[in-house]
Amino acid sequence: MCAAVSAGRGRAAARRLGRARGVAGVSQAQDTASILRRSRRRKNVAIAYETGLGDGAEQGTAEPQTPCWEPKDWRQQLERIREMRKNRDAPVDEMGVQKCYDSSAPPQVMRYQVLLSLMLSSQTKDQVTSAAMLRLRQHGLTVDSILQMDDATLGQIIYPVGFWRNKVKYIKQTTAILKQKYGGDIPRTVEELVKLPGVGPKMAHLAMNIAWDSVSGIAVDTHVHRITNRLKWVKKETKYPEETRVALEDWLPRDLWREINWLLVGFGQQTCLPVNPRCNECLNQDICPAAKRC
Repeated sequence: MCAAVSAGRGRAAARRLGRARGVAGVSQAQDTASILRRSRRRKNVAIAYETGLGDGAEQGTAEPQTPCWEPKDWRQQLERIREMRKNRDAPVDEMGVQKCYDSSAPPQVMRYQVLLSLMLSSQTKDQVTSAAMLRLRQHGLTVDSILQMDDATLGQIIYPVGFWRNKVKYIKQTTAILKQKYGGDIPRTVEELVKLPGVGPKMAHLAMNIAWDSVSGIAVDTHVHRITNRLKWVKKETKYPEETRVALEDWLPRDLWREINWLLVGFGQQTCLPVNPRCNECLNQDICPAAKRC
């Protein structure tokens, strides 16, 4: 009887243990399902957000992001500068780099001439650069002709461009690199261009624009640097052109990057002069922070 009682008690204990395990199993299954549901909800939120971005990017319908900061009245100022530049009669229009190369030359030669004209233009008026480029082209302006020319002859031809002695050295060094490393062509990235002797960021971006028809950044020279600071097109005053470039690219719409150099250089040559700007002739006189209104 003791054995029967013991057996009965064992079966009852087993039943209770089974029920406990069943409850625990159900509870564990419910917990797992709950976790999965929460996980799916989290994933669904992330995927929905990412899908929205992807659709916009693929279809080209995404709204452009509004910049955090932009200058006051800049669109109106820009339109008025365009109006003042509509005649295209500034020195940059008639003798700028885009007018200095031989447009009938083979593409590789044309690109080399663009780069050389940019190197000569540094710290030099457009009229002087244009005349020097004309003399070089009369001697046959190619990679090989420059490599074969002695330094003294090259100096005589490009004189009186600014810092002509340094430019003779830079032109020879850069031309040798182009011959050895690029097969006589010019690099097609800003990163490679600025590694060439005598080539700075402004020249590199203009070379990309004119020679390769690619907008890689805003070309900022002394005119663009001066005028954008006067107009307060930079969030805070900048001291150097490269600093100005970064500040402008932070807010100026990319579709204006190609135009802005040509527009402001000519405006700076004719109206917004470095010394004694002609504010009385400027259409922006009433909305320019630096205008002399006396």
